[in-house]
Amino acid sequence: MSEVYHNPVLLKESVDGLAIKEDGVYVDVTFGGGGHSREILKRLGEKGKLFAFDQDEDAQANRIDDERFILIGENFRYITQFLKFYGIRKVDGILADFGVSSHQFDKAERGFSTRFEADLDMRMSKNNLLSAHEVVNRYSYDDLRNVLFAYGDLRNANAMASVIIASREEKEIKTTEELKQVLGQFLPEYKKHKILAQVYQAIRIEVNQELEVIKEFLEQVPELLKKGGRLSVISYHSLEDRLVKRFIRAGQFKGEPEKDFYGNVDVPLRKVGGLIVPSKEEIRINNRARSAKLRIAECL
Repeated sequence: MSEVYHNPVLLKESVDGLAIKEDGVYVDVTFGGGGHSREILKRLGEKGKLFAFDQDEDAQANRIDDERFILIGENFRYITQFLKFYGIRKVDGILADFGVSSHQFDKAERGFSTRFEADLDMRMSKNNLLSAHEVVNRYSYDDLRNVLFAYGDLRNANAMASVIIASREEKEIKTTEELKQVLGQFLPEYKKHKILAQVYQAIRIEVNQELEVIKEFLEQVPELLKKGGRLSVISYHSLEDRLVKRFIRAGQFKGEPEKDFYGNVDVPLRKVGGLIVPSKEEIRINNRARSAKLRIAECL
């Protein structure tokens, strides 16, 4: 399945960023189709080890048959807990690609894509109790408005939330097509796709707690990485990238790090190089790469 599951973005650049040691221990926290993991394994020696995480049951079909590789079918917010289970407390590098896989977008019944009609789902794991159906049909006006505004950057989030609530009082909104119809007045043809993409993104982020997961993951990274170990992270929208950029710079998500008497700050990570984005050629081949941003950091 892996050949069509997901076309890995910034493959060489992100794996180069790990500065791989042949006998090192590495983690790919977003396994997906296994593209990044396969590239890491190519660079590891016989004594190297690679752990990968993916909560999506479909990704299990892409498992790599290699004794150096272990796939953990869990959310990467639990990275420390599960690595400890395997006796791993420190690693040499961690790679994360926060994008939704091509497979998830292209599989109509998952409800991720604006192109297909499907039940309101959008769960990255079927074990997740919260679905898009619950968000659309059960959230209060305030909660729904906040989701659309904060995660979708939708300026008319207030009006959208009101229309959704008025519509669901008459009839439950069950499918993505029904949601489109409810929001029809906000979808002028010339920017229909863009606005729908923002709506879907907002609901998907809420359903999967994506930003909270990223925060929990990043907070664990300094304790997991060996001194000199590398973090290589690919983000796709400003909400994700802002968290990554800020944590690398300040070691926290709000406020400024404390300074000592001499004005020095004690942060756990050091930025390596500048922001890396896909080449025009990569975007031509894989349009979904167009918004990708790669940041690399080293543990101090």
